[in-house]
Amino acid sequence: MERLIKSGVGWRIGWNPNTTEFKGLVGGDDWAIELTEAELNEFCRLLAQLAESMSQIAAELMDEEKIACETESDLLWMEVEGYPHAYSLRFILHTGRRGEGSWNEAAVPGLMQAAQMLKVF
Repeated sequence: MERLIKSGVGWRIGWNPNTTEFKGLVGGDDWAIELTEAELNEFCRLLAQLAESMSQIAAELMDEEKIACETESDLLWMEVEGYPHAYSLRFILHTGRRGEGSWNEAAVPGLMQAAQMLKVF
């Protein structure tokens, strides 16, 4: 498998199985951070978990009601905030070199779709 970088307006995500430590990458238009394989796997898992939570919560909210939902592991803290159909995403990396980043609601759907497909190839 070769290095793979997917990007769209406001987001980037990548996977390079041929490096030793930092095999993953997440970023926005003007920032990026490399992640270990475990960190990238956890990022993708928590992102899917948050998306599922927002989808399930949608039926309980009024149309104009916003919500924040967060999840955490030993490696990452993540939060989505907004409407169930349009929300921003933030994360904080707990391990090693530490770091944080965020995406606006326009970038999240593309990032989420790419995260689901990243290692399928």
